[in-house]
Formats: sequence, structure tokens, C-alpha cells
Amino acid sequence: MPELKRPDGAMIHYEVVGEGDPVLCLGGWGTFCHGNSAGLPFGLTDRHSVILMDYRGLADSTDNPETPISMRVYADDAIAVLDALGLKNVHLLGMVGIGACVCQQIAIVRPDLARTLVNTGAWATMDPLLADQLRLFLDIHRDAGWATFQRLVCAYSFSADYYNANADRLIGPQGPWRELQGKIDTHARFIDASIDYDVIEDLKQVQTPALIMHAPLDTITGPRTTKPIEEALPNATGFVMEGAAHVLAGKDQRSRFSQRLFEFYAQH
Repeated sequence: MPELKRPDGAMIHYEVVGEGDPVLCLGGWGTFCHGNSAGLPFGLTDRHSVILMDYRGLADSTDNPETPISMRVYADDAIAVLDALGLKNVHLLGMVGIGACVCQQIAIVRPDLARTLVNTGAWATMDPLLADQLRLFLDIHRDAGWATFQRLVCAYSFSADYYNANADRLIGPQGPWRELQGKIDTHARFIDASIDYDVIEDLKQVQTPALIMHAPLDTITGPRTTKPIEEALPNATGFVMEGAAHVLAGKDQRSRFSQRLFEFYAQH
């Protein structure tokens, strides 16, 4: 699998899956690489060439701890991958958390790369509640261990119906956020970059067509943090995913999201 060396020595692992118009798809504190493409929107790799990457310090990507971290650093890594592939006019699909932030950053600093921008589970400026939630997740990971951290984040991130039906599958070493096991320093750098992130004014200059999902049951990045993104972007459309929490889960939600996503792509 290809790797890209960054100027600070970090090595960024990336993969390209499928054929068609390019889509950069980035998630939260995990990766869609290494056979995890089942977590992508239904049908995405059947219709598009999908670029995936491991964030620095996660999975097969390395980091340089001497590099001051910011969301711009993660975005520059993604930009370098797109440039290495010779791509322009890419659909930027940020699925939850820092993936959404990184895609925002790319649209801000490299509009030539941004054909569209899609965000779920996102923010563009930090409020005290979100900052404390993110710090709490890190504190639990550091003080109580990865397994307890995973239980806490799962309890916050899925709808009650989905969690109750799937708790045995969610909790454990093969469950969500498994990539952070043994990676407390990487997790801390994700949090540092997130706490300092504020681009709400910059988004007002972004002309990229955007689609912003609002999840009514999301207790972390619900409409409180996603509505301001829609309001800041001049060419944004918002839609409410009824029944959705922080993570889109279950066949019905994921099917509805994919349908809306492909409708949006067909327009742009």
C-alpha cells in the first residue's frame, strides 16, 4: 500500500478504492483503511474512486511528536496525498469529528481541490461543552484505560435502539475506536488539534457547494454545533437525519444517508 513521506519525516499511509469521480473520505478517531471500507456510505466505492488515509500516528501512519499539532497539519497531510495522486476537484466527505474538520480546512486553503464538502457530526468552532466532553474522553482513556474509554464513547455515540441491539458487538477489541488502543499520545494530539480549532469566520468565504447533516440525537456534535456550519457556508444545504446520533448506524440510517449523498453528488 502506498505511503507518503511528509517534510517532518512522518509517513502517511493511504489507499484508493473503487473507480469514478474522486472522493476523499475521512472519519473520526479511526480509519477506513485496512479492510474497513464497510464503514463507508453504502455504494460509495461502486460509484467513485475513494481516497482513504490513516491520520498521522494512527494505524500504519507515523507521526513526528516534535511537530506542533493542529487541524491544519492533518489537512496538509491529506492535501499532500491528493497532490501526489494528481487530483483536483475532489468531493470532500467528512464523516464525523476531525474528518469533517479536515475537509473544512481543505476547502478553505485549497479551493481548487474542493468540488463539494459534506459534513456529519461536525463543528467549526469550539464551545465549552464540546471542549469538556473531548477532554473527558481523553482523561478516561488515560486514567481508566482504553476499554473503559471505548465503553464511554460508545454509550455517547449511538442511538439507544442501536446500542441496545448491538452492545455485545460494539464493546471489545474489535469494536469502534480500536485504532486508539495503545495510542494515548495520538489521541491527545487529536484533542489538542480539536480544542484549538475555530474556522467559523473562514467558512464564510468558502464557495464550495456543501451538504451538512444534522443529527437530532447527537449529544456531542448535534445541531448545536452543525447548524452554525450550515449558516456560515454561503452555498450550504442542511438536512436533518431523523433518529441519528453521533455515529450513523444501522441499515436504515446508512441507506438514507447514502441516498441523500448521491442526490447531492448528482447535482454537482
